[in-house]
Amino acid sequence: MSRHGAVVGWGQSGQGAAGALLARGWRVSAFDARGAKALSCDDVADVSVHVEEDPEALVDALIQAHPDLVVVSPGIPAHHPVFTACEEAGIDLWGEVELAWRLQEEGPHAGRPWLTVTGTNGKTTTVGMLGEILRSAGRSVLEVGNIGTPITRAIDSDAEVFAVELSSFQLHTTRSVSPLASICLNVDADHLDWHGSVEAYAADKARIYENTIKACVYPASDRRVETMVENADVIQGARAIGLTLGSPSVSQFGIVDGLLVDRAFVEDRDRHAVALAHVSDLTGAYGPRPFAAALLDALAAAALARAYGVEPEAVGRGLSSFRPAGHRRTIIGRAADLTWVDDSKATNAHAARASLAGLPPRSVIWIVGGDAKGQDFRELIAQVEPTLRGVVVIGAKRAPLVDALTSVAPEVPFVEVDGHEDWMFSVVNEAVALSRPGDTVVFAPAHASWDQFDNYGQRGDAFVEAVSRLRAQWGSTGGDE
Repeated sequence: MSRHGAVVGWGQSGQGAAGALLARGWRVSAFDARGAKALSCDDVADVSVHVEEDPEALVDALIQAHPDLVVVSPGIPAHHPVFTACEEAGIDLWGEVELAWRLQEEGPHAGRPWLTVTGTNGKTTTVGMLGEILRSAGRSVLEVGNIGTPITRAIDSDAEVFAVELSSFQLHTTRSVSPLASICLNVDADHLDWHGSVEAYAADKARIYENTIKACVYPASDRRVETMVENADVIQGARAIGLTLGSPSVSQFGIVDGLLVDRAFVEDRDRHAVALAHVSDLTGAYGPRPFAAALLDALAAAALARAYGVEPEAVGRGLSSFRPAGHRRTIIGRAADLTWVDDSKATNAHAARASLAGLPPRSVIWIVGGDAKGQDFRELIAQVEPTLRGVVVIGAKRAPLVDALTSVAPEVPFVEVDGHEDWMFSVVNEAVALSRPGDTVVFAPAHASWDQFDNYGQRGDAFVEAVSRLRAQWGSTGGDE
C-alpha cells in the first residue's frame, strides 16, 4: 500500500511538495483554508483539496485522514494548531524545504551541494549574484526556494548546485538540511505576527547555519549574527567566514582599494589575499556608487561561491553580468539632473536604512510612506537624517510619519502628497523641487504598499512610469542621460 502524504497549504510550495511525493508513488491529499487556487503544474490536478476556514476543524480533518507525513507550506504560521496536533498524534511534520532535502538525499542526486541564504533583506539579490557567479564559472546552477521556484520542483533536475533563498518561515521547519555554505545577511524585526516575537524570528533565521559543512558566512560587524554562528551545531571542520566593507582580517572577505578580496579560501591567508572583483563590476547594476548593502551582498555571494570552489576570476565576471530583480535598489537612471533609485521592495525600516546607507550627507531626497504595519520610524529617521536633503511623504495615513519627522529631524524639509489622481507624478515633481543638481532620489518607502497598491511591484511600476514621464518632460533641457 502506498504511503499517504498530507499537504497543508495549497500554494506553489504545497503543490510542489505534492508533485514530488506523487512522482515517488505517494498518495497525496491537500488541506487549505481558502479554497481552490490556480495550479502551478498539471501533475497535481488530481489531488483532492479539503477546504476548511477554521484552523481547528482543518486539523481535525487532517488527523482523521491518518497521513504518514504532513508537509506544511511556509505560509502556515508557527502558532497554527497543526504543529501541536501532529506532535500529539505522532505524525512526522516537515516543511517543503525539509522534504526536498530528504528526497534529494534518498535519490540519485544525493550529495548535491546547497548554498543557502537568509536575512531580513538582501536574500534575492545575493542569490541572484551567486547564480551569476556560478554560471560564469561554468557550473550548472539553479536558484531555488523563496526566490520563486519551489525547491521540490528542482530536486529531480541535473543541476550541480543549488543557490537557495530561505525565508524565516521555511527555516522554521528545517531539521536535517546540511548546506555546504550558509549565510544570514542581517536580522531585524519583521513578520512578528507569524513568529510571535523578535527572539523567535531570530531563532528561525539562525537555523540557516545548522549542519553547515564548510563555511558559515556572516557580516563581521553584526554581533547578533556572529552569535548565531558561534551557537550553531555544524559539521566538524566548518569555518566562520566574516564579511567586512573594510580591509579583511584572516578568514574574512573585504574591500581594499576598490577591490573585493578573499582572505579566507587562499593559501597562507595569514599574509595573503586574492582579488576577486572590482567595485566597478557592479556599475551596470548600481551605477558608479554602489550601495553599501549591495557591496555586502556581493561579498556574501562571492564567499559562498568561493566555498564551493569557484575560481577568483569568475566572481568579477558574474558580478558584471548581474542585474537586480525589479524594484530592488534599482537605479532607473538620471532625470532632472538627479539620480533616481527604485527600491519599492524596501517594505520595512531595515530595508530602507540599507537603501540610504553610504550616500553622501545632505544628498538624498527620500520618498517614504504607505502601510506602516505597526512600525515606529523614529529610530530609522534618526539614523538616516544625516543623508537627507528632503523627504516626500506618501501613503493613506501619513500623520504618524509626519510626527516622527517633525520631532526627530526638524531641520529636514518635507512635503506630503495625498492620493489624488496622478499623485505619483506629483511625488517625483515634489522630489525635484526639494533637490539640488547631483542629488539622489531614493524611493524606499519603508512601508508595505497595501494601503494604495496591490503589491510593492505595482507601486514600483508606478514610480518608474512617473520618472519616465519626468525624463521626457526635462529631455529638451539636457537634464537626463
